Amino acid sequence: MTSPTPCYHCALPVPAGSRFTAAVLGDTREFCCPGCQAVAEAIVAGGLESYYQHRSEASANPEALPVQLVDELELYDRADVQQPFVRHEGELAETTLLMEGISCAACGWLIEKHLRALPAVAEARLNLSNHRLHVRWADAQLPLSQVLSELRHIGYAAHPYQADRASEQLASENRLALRQLGVAGLLWFQAMMATMATWPEFNIDLSPELHTILRWVALFLTTPIVFYSCAPFFKGAMRDLRTRHLTMDVSVSLAIGSAYIAGIWTSITGVGELYFDAVGMFALFLLAGRYLERRARERTAAATAQLVNLLPASCLRLSADGQSERILLSELRVGDQVLVHPGAILPADGKILDGQSSIDESLLTGEYLPRPRTPGDAVTAGTLNVEGALTVEVLALGQDTRLSAIVRLLDRAQAEKPRLAEIADRAAQWFLLLSLIAAAVIGLVWWELDSARAFWIVLAMLVATCPCALSLATPTALTAATGTLHKLGLLLTRGHVLEGLNQIDTVIFDKTGTLTEGRLALRSIRPLGSLTSDQCLSLAAALENRSEHPIARAFGRAPLAAEEVHSMPGLGLEGLVGTQRLRIGQPGFVCELSGTQSPVMPDEPGQWLLLGDSQGPLAWFVLDDRLRADAPALLAACKARGWRTLLLSGDSSPMVASVAAELGIDEARGGLRPDDKLQVLQQLHKEGRKVLMLGDGVNDVPVLAAADISVAMGSATDLAKTSADAVLLSNRLDALVQAFSLARRTRRVIIENLLWAALYNGLMLPFAALGWITPVWAAVGMSISSLIVVLNALRLTRLPSAPAVGTTPETRPLPA
Repeated sequence: MTSPTPCYHCALPVPAGSRFTAAVLGDTREFCCPGCQAVAEAIVAGGLESYYQHRSEASANPEALPVQLVDELELYDRADVQQPFVRHEGELAETTLLMEGISCAACGWLIEKHLRALPAVAEARLNLSNHRLHVRWADAQLPLSQVLSELRHIGYAAHPYQADRASEQLASENRLALRQLGVAGLLWFQAMMATMATWPEFNIDLSPELHTILRWVALFLTTPIVFYSCAPFFKGAMRDLRTRHLTMDVSVSLAIGSAYIAGIWTSITGVGELYFDAVGMFALFLLAGRYLERRARERTAAATAQLVNLLPASCLRLSADGQSERILLSELRVGDQVLVHPGAILPADGKILDGQSSIDESLLTGEYLPRPRTPGDAVTAGTLNVEGALTVEVLALGQDTRLSAIVRLLDRAQAEKPRLAEIADRAAQWFLLLSLIAAAVIGLVWWELDSARAFWIVLAMLVATCPCALSLATPTALTAATGTLHKLGLLLTRGHVLEGLNQIDTVIFDKTGTLTEGRLALRSIRPLGSLTSDQCLSLAAALENRSEHPIARAFGRAPLAAEEVHSMPGLGLEGLVGTQRLRIGQPGFVCELSGTQSPVMPDEPGQWLLLGDSQGPLAWFVLDDRLRADAPALLAACKARGWRTLLLSGDSSPMVASVAAELGIDEARGGLRPDDKLQVLQQLHKEGRKVLMLGDGVNDVPVLAAADISVAMGSATDLAKTSADAVLLSNRLDALVQAFSLARRTRRVIIENLLWAALYNGLMLPFAALGWITPVWAAVGMSISSLIVVLNALRLTRLPSAPAVGTTPETRPLPA
């Protein structure tokens, strides 16, 4: 009996006699129902046919999941692992999964239909807005690992959804802030209508009884605004008074509390005006401004939080008898031995006990070539094992690893304030103190002149002169600009960068990994025998395509296939192409195959590899670094600003001068040690220059630490990142060009905000003191002033226009 044909879209069996077909990727495909047929036709018609081309091949072969993935999924069948995210109700289990690869509603329909077709699944619902899949199933019949495998079979990866405490707290605070804002807005509108009905201008044929009722209705509606929506202001004021530190919470609380108490007095006695509408308006605009600032800060935090998710979820722990067992990373302990296969991430800092391989440490060191590692060598969590299997003893976990240094950069970024922000904070405190003193003095004067107006004039002064706009002027602009820089891939780790970029007049560049890509590319081929360059390249690419080593990427795709390929860490590769046995790598290793003498290596810079067979050497291949495509745009931006440019490199080859000439750099020096670079910087400082340093290596650390502004590449060493003021996570130099423009815009917006806030508060104080402004109009003016500052700062969230040069991912070869 033949097995039924799987549906090309959802992989369910196609019923016998079904005639639902559609042309996909040039062939006629069969589908199980008109729904799958319609979805497929819509995907093709929408130009999204590549979805099927790139969809996991596992959908065509449900048994083809990698062994490592199957082992990892089986961990989820353990009761202790399920405990945090799986709930049991009788015979049914219930969980929420976070789905990857969701692109449209058709994906949700496919996932739900596929799972509901399984006999053990009672319910499957996908929330398209947050990509969370809710599943209820009989786990005695169908293990959770099988549910996850079924999803993999149709091309979707699923993970247990567990929000961490910080995320849950942040989400809870967001919901509370939004509720407080909503309550203030809804009740303020109702209280305003009740209050306005008591005004003489609108009080037409209003009976005394109805007048009294409206006063109490306004009081009833305003009370939740004061005690619920405005609770953060009163809590902040109490905290500030205890610490003897004045902030705008004190002024806001005095204004809201005074107006509310005065409104209660008016409601009871019927004497005076109701200012409940002013209380509501005041609260609404203040809460709106704070909510906008909170959301801007969250976007920045969300962008940086993605940096910490770098370690694997599980690893292979070795028992005393040498048997491997897959465990969760949280179960690993110092002293354990782990087995790390080629292509796997090291789960912890440790020492190699057995095996030899090459380790890609570019994440932490910036070194683009994997480094050979043998027993006794140290390895670092988060690095990639490239070639051979390793047995590693765990020496450090969690916060004790080198990887945690990157995470600590985020904490430092939040701890520092730029000079402008500190000046604005001090100005706001002094202005608030003077305003409170002035309100008390003016209140006493008006009490002598007209006691009936004294309270309302003091209230208007408290509201009108609240330094909300002054306090928001700098933080909102810096928060918006920082979030924009995160979108560009530039992480600020110190607060003075945006301000300091406006004072720079000199830029120092490193070469390797900074102006150049820091990875190898094939520059030329030099045949040594009868084969042509293209033939030699085909043979070399056939071998290298079977390797995970970064050098292999330089050879491109191979038209030939190699078999029996073996990697000799630190030496090269050996394999069979057709009937021809080949080696590529170190000259001595290659010539061992033929027993011939190693040819003389050309005396030119670059990484030289020899290709040979059993008859002798075939060709030299030279690989070298490439100039970043966006480097010319960065140098052009520096020149346009009149900055002096220097290239200081530890490379002593003629490549330093070639790169400087290609980019038009003013001065280039090669073969410099770290202390030599530092001496150059110190001399520039003696000349009164403000210096920006851009580098990535350990030899750049002294200069990065001493420069006025320092930027480390995303591929830099962790020490370089720690010493730098900013980290270029994207490794795109054009992000710096945009950062230069954004720094100027930020300074301009901050100055605009400070001038506006100072002008508003400076004018409102005498106007309120003279009795020309009522508390209602003071609340309107203060709220509008704060919103103008926030909206002006939010202009910085628009990405600056990208430069014309360097927008493509292609790289430029270095000059010969």
